[in-house]
Amino acid sequence: MIGGFFDRYAATWSEPELTWFEALLDEDDVDVMAWALGTQPVPDRFSGEQMELMKKLDYVDIPR
Repeated sequence: MIGGFFDRYAATWSEPELTWFEALLDEDDVDVMAWALGTQPVPDRFSGEQMELMKKLDYVDIPR
């Protein structure tokens, strides 16, 4: 999930957005997934436009 998000959006990121993502990588994957899925509240330091994009999950290929 995190890799797919990076692949989809990173090419357009500014330096602050890249810094946000690098900080996100320091968090536990389980927590990041819970924030993206909306099962846990997003900490203030990660809330904002990038987290809203992550919550869309439009970068995850789900076979049907």
